[in-house]
Amino acid sequence: MGSDGSGFSIRGTFVSPTLSAEDLSVVRVSEAQPADEMAWNKFVDEHPSGSFFHLFQWRDVLTRSVGFEAHYLVARRHGQIVGVLPIMRLSSRIFGDAMVSLPFCVEAGILAQDSAAGTALIDEAVQRAERARVGYLELRHSRRAFDHLPCKDAVYVNFSRTLAPDVEGNMKAIPRKQRAVVRKGIEAGLISREAPDLDVFFKIYATSVRNLGTPVFPRRYFQTLHELFATRAEITTVYHGKTPVASVFSFKYKNTIMPYYGGGLPLARNLKAYDFMYWEVMRRATESGLTRFDYGRSKTGSGSFAFKKNWGFEPTPLAYEYHLVTAEEFPNRSPNNPQYSLAIDVWKRLPLPLANFLGPLISPYLA
Repeated sequence: MGSDGSGFSIRGTFVSPTLSAEDLSVVRVSEAQPADEMAWNKFVDEHPSGSFFHLFQWRDVLTRSVGFEAHYLVARRHGQIVGVLPIMRLSSRIFGDAMVSLPFCVEAGILAQDSAAGTALIDEAVQRAERARVGYLELRHSRRAFDHLPCKDAVYVNFSRTLAPDVEGNMKAIPRKQRAVVRKGIEAGLISREAPDLDVFFKIYATSVRNLGTPVFPRRYFQTLHELFATRAEITTVYHGKTPVASVFSFKYKNTIMPYYGGGLPLARNLKAYDFMYWEVMRRATESGLTRFDYGRSKTGSGSFAFKKNWGFEPTPLAYEYHLVTAEEFPNRSPNNPQYSLAIDVWKRLPLPLANFLGPLISPYLA
């Protein structure tokens, strides 16, 4: 172990030089309570690796909107929070039983002040997974944290980069061919509006994912997100004349804009509405003083992977680590999994109302 200031990691542990060996060993892990929200979020806000997905509100988002079972672990030393680990249990007769940190999220693994806190959290998480006899415990880290755990680090990648301080600088940073596509959207007379209109967003998003053969998330999930992250969420919708053709649900955290859930109607592609939409999110972020654009995760080799690469973003592998309990191998819920190909083809042909009814019964276990 060593000290590199990067946050808890077996490979690069951050250990405060003011702590004695005795202090390092006195760590207690317990279940976080609603009253811990403010202190939990303060720890996340101040930790250099704290992410939007570590925020306590996700506990209520996922329990209220999809009914997951929360295991929010908090490590304390002398009464002070020194580590957090948000976990949800997903139990399905079809898709199995697992504990994940966190479903629906790019990353939300262990966040700790030092190695003692990190070790105490992983030990408690493993014990809970073993007692529950789930298939596996999944820890979604942005980089390797535990060398002894099996890891999938070639499946998902994240795309993000620092924004230029001015709008024109960000336009020039887009590769020439993709920049030309953005300009075609502008020349087509597209306009964007920011408005908390979930009805417009959800109609577009649900249509888009159905056309891709993917079950849609429950509408109440987006409603809860918008309610609990009121100051951090925004919806940007692109219009061609009076017709909404594309829409994206974004989050703001630590000077970063994250366009997270986006979709478009069939005519959006010909209108170059997708590129125009993400440009508008970037433009508005720059004008509001945000300094980083996070395109989110994609599966290696997917269409979204290629799209983000074409924008000049470089992929950073995400390290999802596992403790297998009753499962004998890693889960593979990727749409690229051949066993899902028939289901995807069928889903694309479903009437939209039927897809919107069935989707929320399936999608939470694929996240």
